[in-house]
Amino acid sequence: MYGMAIHGGAGALPRAEMSLEGEDKYRAGLSEAIDAGFGLLECGGSSLDAVTRAVMLLEDNPLFNAARGAVFTLEGRNELDAAIMDGETLRAGAVCGVTHIKNPVELARAVMDKSQYVMLVGAGAEEFASSQGFSLVPESYFHTPERWRQLERILAGDLGLSPLTISHIGTVGAVALDARGRLAAATSTGGMTGKRYQRVGDSPIIGAGTYADDRSCAVSATGHGEIFIRAAVAHDICARMRFGGRSIGAAVREVVLEELPALGGEGGVIAIDANAAIAIEFNSEGMFRASRVQGEEAKIAIYR
Repeated sequence: MYGMAIHGGAGALPRAEMSLEGEDKYRAGLSEAIDAGFGLLECGGSSLDAVTRAVMLLEDNPLFNAARGAVFTLEGRNELDAAIMDGETLRAGAVCGVTHIKNPVELARAVMDKSQYVMLVGAGAEEFASSQGFSLVPESYFHTPERWRQLERILAGDLGLSPLTISHIGTVGAVALDARGRLAAATSTGGMTGKRYQRVGDSPIIGAGTYADDRSCAVSATGHGEIFIRAAVAHDICARMRFGGRSIGAAVREVVLEELPALGGEGGVIAIDANAAIAIEFNSEGMFRASRVQGEEAKIAIYR
Protein backbone atom coordinates (compact mmCIF):
# COMPACT_ATOMS: atom_id res chain seq x y z
CA MET A 1 0.00 0.00 0.00
CA TYR A 2 1.29 3.47 -0.84
CA GLY A 3 -0.02 7.00 -0.88
CA MET A 4 0.75 10.67 -0.44
CA ALA A 5 -0.69 14.03 0.53
CA ILE A 6 0.34 17.57 -0.36
CA HIS A 7 -0.58 21.04 0.86
CA GLY A 8 -0.31 24.56 -0.47
CA GLY A 9 -0.80 26.38 2.82
CA ALA A 10 -3.50 26.88 5.41
CA GLY A 11 -5.45 30.05 6.13
CA ALA A 12 -7.03 30.12 2.68
CA LEU A 13 -8.73 33.24 1.41
CA PRO A 14 -12.34 33.58 2.61
CA ARG A 15 -14.63 31.72 0.24
CA ALA A 16 -16.39 34.98 -0.64
CA GLU A 17 -13.07 36.42 -1.90
CA MET A 18 -12.07 33.37 -3.96
CA SER A 19 -13.27 33.57 -7.55
CA LEU A 20 -14.19 30.41 -9.42
CA GLU A 21 -11.33 31.08 -11.82
CA GLY A 22 -8.89 31.47 -8.92
CA GLU A 23 -10.10 28.30 -7.27
CA ASP A 24 -9.70 26.41 -10.55
CA LYS A 25 -6.10 27.60 -10.84
CA TYR A 26 -5.24 26.44 -7.33
CA ARG A 27 -6.91 23.09 -7.94
CA ALA A 28 -4.98 22.67 -11.18
CA GLY A 29 -1.70 23.36 -9.41
CA LEU A 30 -2.49 20.88 -6.65
CA SER A 31 -3.62 18.29 -9.20
CA GLU A 32 -0.40 18.59 -11.20
CA ALA A 33 1.73 18.13 -8.08
CA ILE A 34 -0.16 15.18 -6.60
CA ASP A 35 -0.27 13.43 -9.98
CA ALA A 36 3.47 13.84 -10.47
CA GLY A 37 4.41 12.59 -7.01
CA PHE A 38 1.92 9.75 -6.99
CA GLY A 39 3.02 8.74 -10.47
CA LEU A 40 6.50 8.05 -9.13
CA LEU A 41 5.02 5.89 -6.35
CA GLU A 42 2.97 3.94 -8.91
CA CYS A 43 6.17 3.14 -10.79
CA GLY A 44 7.87 1.83 -7.66
CA GLY A 45 9.68 5.06 -6.89
CA SER A 46 10.73 6.11 -3.41
CA SER A 47 8.77 8.31 -1.05
CA LEU A 48 11.74 10.72 -1.02
CA ASP A 49 11.58 11.13 -4.78
CA ALA A 50 7.80 11.55 -4.65
CA VAL A 51 7.81 14.36 -2.07
CA THR A 52 10.75 16.06 -3.79
CA ARG A 53 8.99 16.04 -7.14
CA ALA A 54 5.64 17.23 -5.80
CA VAL A 55 7.18 20.09 -3.83
CA MET A 56 9.34 21.18 -6.76
CA LEU A 57 6.23 21.58 -8.92
CA LEU A 58 4.55 23.63 -6.20
CA GLU A 59 7.71 25.75 -5.88
CA ASP A 60 7.55 26.42 -9.62
CA ASN A 61 3.92 27.57 -9.39
CA PRO A 62 3.67 31.34 -8.64
CA LEU A 63 0.35 30.85 -6.85
CA PHE A 64 2.11 29.42 -3.80
CA ASN A 65 4.40 31.03 -1.23
CA ALA A 66 7.49 29.01 -2.09
CA ALA A 67 10.33 29.73 -4.52
CA ARG A 68 8.86 31.44 -7.61
CA GLY A 69 5.80 32.81 -5.79
CA ALA A 70 7.52 33.60 -2.48
CA VAL A 71 6.49 36.59 -0.40
CA PHE A 72 8.82 39.56 0.11
CA THR A 73 10.77 40.58 3.17
CA LEU A 74 10.48 44.14 4.48
CA GLU A 75 13.54 45.00 2.38
CA GLY A 76 11.89 43.66 -0.77
CA ARG A 77 13.81 40.39 -1.09
CA ASN A 78 12.76 36.75 -1.28
CA GLU A 79 14.35 34.54 1.40
CA LEU A 80 13.54 30.87 0.91
CA ASP A 81 13.50 27.93 3.34
CA ALA A 82 12.98 24.20 2.78
CA ALA A 83 13.49 20.83 4.46
CA ILE A 84 13.20 17.13 3.70
CA MET A 85 13.35 14.03 5.91
CA ASP A 86 13.74 10.29 5.34
CA GLY A 87 11.61 8.27 7.74
CA GLU A 88 13.60 5.08 7.25
CA THR A 89 16.97 6.43 8.41
CA LEU A 90 15.95 9.72 10.10
CA ARG A 91 18.33 11.52 7.78
CA ALA A 92 17.30 15.11 7.05
CA GLY A 93 18.40 18.16 5.11
CA ALA A 94 17.36 21.80 5.31
CA VAL A 95 18.25 25.22 3.91
CA CYS A 96 17.28 28.66 5.19
CA GLY A 97 17.42 32.16 3.75
CA VAL A 98 18.57 31.24 0.26
CA THR A 99 17.97 33.83 -2.44
CA HIS A 100 19.22 32.31 -5.71
CA ILE A 101 18.02 28.69 -5.59
CA LYS A 102 15.25 27.85 -8.07
CA ASN A 103 14.05 24.82 -6.08
CA PRO A 104 15.07 25.01 -2.40
CA VAL A 105 13.70 21.54 -1.65
CA GLU A 106 16.12 20.11 -4.20
CA LEU A 107 19.01 21.78 -2.36
CA ALA A 108 17.70 20.49 0.99
CA ARG A 109 17.75 17.00 -0.54
CA ALA A 110 21.37 17.54 -1.58
CA VAL A 111 22.30 18.65 1.94
CA MET A 112 20.81 15.40 3.24
CA ASP A 113 22.32 13.14 0.59
CA LYS A 114 25.67 14.76 -0.10
CA SER A 115 26.87 16.49 3.06
CA GLN A 116 27.60 15.70 6.68
CA TYR A 117 25.22 18.43 7.81
CA VAL A 118 21.48 18.87 8.34
CA MET A 119 20.94 22.63 7.94
CA LEU A 120 22.79 25.21 5.83
CA VAL A 121 21.98 28.92 5.79
CA GLY A 122 22.16 31.78 3.31
CA ALA A 123 25.42 32.33 1.47
CA GLY A 124 26.89 29.13 2.89
CA ALA A 125 23.98 27.11 1.54
CA GLU A 126 24.43 28.70 -1.88
CA GLU A 127 28.19 28.05 -1.79
CA PHE A 128 27.38 24.39 -1.16
CA ALA A 129 24.84 24.51 -4.00
CA SER A 130 27.50 25.77 -6.40
CA SER A 131 29.86 23.00 -5.29
CA GLN A 132 27.14 20.48 -6.19
CA GLY A 133 26.55 21.88 -9.65
CA PHE A 134 23.38 23.85 -8.93
CA SER A 135 22.77 26.82 -11.22
CA LEU A 136 21.97 30.00 -9.33
CA VAL A 137 19.09 32.10 -10.63
CA PRO A 138 18.76 35.90 -10.39
CA GLU A 139 16.60 37.30 -7.60
CA SER A 140 14.23 38.64 -10.26
CA TYR A 141 13.15 35.04 -10.98
CA PHE A 142 11.13 34.97 -7.74
CA HIS A 143 9.44 38.35 -8.22
CA THR A 144 5.69 38.17 -8.85
CA PRO A 145 3.42 41.23 -9.10
CA GLU A 146 0.84 39.85 -6.67
CA ARG A 147 3.38 39.28 -3.90
CA TRP A 148 4.87 42.73 -4.47
CA ARG A 149 1.42 44.31 -4.14
CA GLN A 150 0.94 42.45 -0.86
CA LEU A 151 4.17 43.94 0.50
CA GLU A 152 3.13 47.40 -0.64
CA ARG A 153 -0.17 47.04 1.20
CA ILE A 154 1.63 45.95 4.36
CA LEU A 155 4.05 48.89 4.12
CA ALA A 156 1.09 51.24 3.59
CA GLY A 157 -0.47 50.04 6.84
CA ASP A 158 -3.41 48.17 5.31
CA LEU A 159 -5.06 46.92 8.50
CA GLY A 160 -7.19 44.47 6.53
CA LEU A 161 -4.17 42.45 5.44
CA SER A 162 -2.25 40.36 7.96
CA PRO A 163 1.36 39.28 7.30
CA LEU A 164 0.52 36.02 9.07
CA THR A 165 -2.46 35.32 6.85
CA ILE A 166 -0.43 35.96 3.71
CA SER A 167 2.35 33.67 4.87
CA HIS A 168 -0.10 30.85 5.59
CA ILE A 169 -1.47 31.00 2.06
CA GLY A 170 1.08 29.19 0.00
CA THR A 171 3.68 27.38 2.10
CA VAL A 172 3.91 24.00 0.39
CA GLY A 173 4.62 20.48 1.55
CA ALA A 174 4.26 16.79 0.83
CA VAL A 175 4.27 13.50 2.73
CA ALA A 176 4.42 10.04 1.20
CA LEU A 177 4.57 6.31 1.87
CA ASP A 178 6.11 4.16 -0.85
CA ALA A 179 5.49 0.52 -1.74
CA ARG A 180 8.46 -0.55 0.38
CA GLY A 181 6.93 1.03 3.48
CA ARG A 182 9.24 4.04 3.64
CA LEU A 183 7.94 7.42 4.78
CA ALA A 184 9.19 10.87 3.79
CA ALA A 185 8.20 14.50 4.31
CA ALA A 186 9.21 17.79 2.67
CA THR A 187 8.22 21.43 3.17
CA SER A 188 9.15 24.67 1.37
CA THR A 189 8.24 28.31 2.00
CA GLY A 190 8.99 31.94 1.35
CA GLY A 191 8.18 32.75 4.97
CA MET A 192 6.24 35.76 6.19
CA THR A 193 5.50 38.91 4.21
CA GLY A 194 7.47 41.83 5.60
CA LYS A 195 9.69 39.65 7.79
CA ARG A 196 12.91 41.19 9.13
CA TYR A 197 16.29 40.18 10.49
CA GLN A 198 16.46 37.01 8.34
CA ARG A 199 13.62 35.48 10.31
CA VAL A 200 13.14 31.72 9.87
CA GLY A 201 9.87 29.89 10.54
CA ASP A 202 9.01 26.28 11.21
CA SER A 203 9.17 24.85 7.66
CA PRO A 204 12.91 24.04 7.57
CA ILE A 205 13.18 23.12 11.23
CA ILE A 206 13.19 19.36 11.69
CA GLY A 207 10.55 18.46 14.25
CA ALA A 208 8.63 21.71 13.92
CA GLY A 209 7.36 21.98 10.35
CA THR A 210 8.80 18.77 8.92
CA TYR A 211 9.34 15.28 10.33
CA ALA A 212 9.24 11.65 9.20
CA ASP A 213 9.76 8.41 11.11
CA ASP A 214 8.82 4.99 9.74
CA ARG A 215 7.84 3.99 13.30
CA SER A 216 5.00 6.52 13.33
CA CYS A 217 4.26 8.90 10.45
CA ALA A 218 5.44 11.68 8.16
CA VAL A 219 4.26 15.26 8.74
CA SER A 220 4.43 18.58 6.88
CA ALA A 221 2.99 21.67 8.53
CA THR A 222 1.92 25.17 7.54
CA GLY A 223 0.91 28.08 9.70
CA HIS A 224 2.21 30.61 12.23
CA GLY A 225 5.79 29.39 12.32
CA GLU A 226 6.77 30.77 15.70
CA ILE A 227 3.99 28.82 17.39
CA PHE A 228 4.72 25.65 15.41
CA ILE A 229 8.36 25.85 16.51
CA ARG A 230 7.43 26.32 20.17
CA ALA A 231 5.04 23.37 20.03
CA ALA A 232 7.42 21.15 17.98
CA VAL A 233 4.30 20.27 16.03
CA ALA A 234 5.57 17.70 13.54
CA HIS A 235 7.55 15.71 16.09
CA ASP A 236 4.77 15.98 18.67
CA ILE A 237 2.37 14.25 16.29
CA CYS A 238 4.86 11.46 15.62
CA ALA A 239 5.61 11.07 19.34
CA ARG A 240 1.92 10.85 20.27
CA MET A 241 1.64 7.92 17.87
CA ARG A 242 4.89 6.18 18.75
CA PHE A 243 4.83 6.58 22.52
CA GLY A 244 1.20 7.41 23.27
CA GLY A 245 -0.49 4.83 21.09
CA ARG A 246 -2.63 7.41 19.28
CA SER A 247 -3.97 6.81 15.81
CA ILE A 248 -2.74 9.24 13.19
CA GLY A 249 -6.12 10.95 13.13
CA ALA A 250 -6.24 11.40 16.89
CA ALA A 251 -2.66 12.66 17.09
CA VAL A 252 -3.22 15.23 14.36
CA ARG A 253 -6.53 16.44 15.80
CA GLU A 254 -5.11 16.84 19.32
CA VAL A 255 -2.18 18.94 18.15
CA VAL A 256 -3.93 21.08 15.54
CA LEU A 257 -7.28 21.59 17.27
CA GLU A 258 -6.15 21.67 20.92
CA GLU A 259 -2.44 22.40 21.39
CA LEU A 260 -2.08 25.05 18.70
CA PRO A 261 -5.16 27.13 19.57
CA ALA A 262 -4.10 27.12 23.22
CA LEU A 263 -0.93 28.95 22.13
CA GLY A 264 -2.74 31.20 19.67
CA GLY A 265 -1.48 29.28 16.66
CA GLU A 266 -3.29 29.03 13.33
CA GLY A 267 -2.55 26.60 10.53
CA GLY A 268 -2.68 22.94 9.63
CA VAL A 269 -0.80 19.74 8.85
CA ILE A 270 -0.81 16.81 6.49
CA ALA A 271 0.35 13.40 7.73
CA ILE A 272 0.55 9.80 6.53
CA ASP A 273 1.36 6.67 8.52
CA ALA A 274 2.92 3.29 7.71
CA ASN A 275 -0.49 1.89 6.68
CA ALA A 276 -1.12 4.71 4.20
CA ALA A 277 -3.73 6.27 6.48
CA ILE A 278 -3.80 10.01 5.77
CA ALA A 279 -4.80 12.72 8.25
CA ILE A 280 -5.29 16.34 7.21
CA GLU A 281 -6.44 18.92 9.74
CA PHE A 282 -6.45 22.73 10.02
CA ASN A 283 -7.92 25.34 12.36
CA SER A 284 -8.16 28.11 9.75
CA GLU A 285 -10.92 28.77 7.22
CA GLY A 286 -9.29 26.61 4.61
CA MET A 287 -6.20 24.71 3.48
CA PHE A 288 -5.04 24.01 -0.04
CA ARG A 289 -4.62 20.23 -0.09
CA ALA A 290 -4.69 17.03 -2.10
CA SER A 291 -4.23 13.37 -1.30
CA ARG A 292 -4.30 9.98 -2.98
CA VAL A 293 -3.79 6.38 -1.91
CA GLN A 294 -3.29 3.24 -3.95
CA GLY A 295 -6.47 2.13 -5.70
CA GLU A 296 -8.26 5.46 -5.30
CA GLU A 297 -8.60 8.72 -7.20
CA ALA A 298 -7.03 11.95 -5.99
CA LYS A 299 -8.95 14.14 -3.55
CA ILE A 300 -8.44 17.88 -3.92
CA ALA A 301 -9.93 20.53 -1.65
CA ILE A 302 -9.53 24.08 -0.37
CA TYR A 303 -12.34 24.63 2.10
CA ARG A 304 -14.04 22.22 4.49
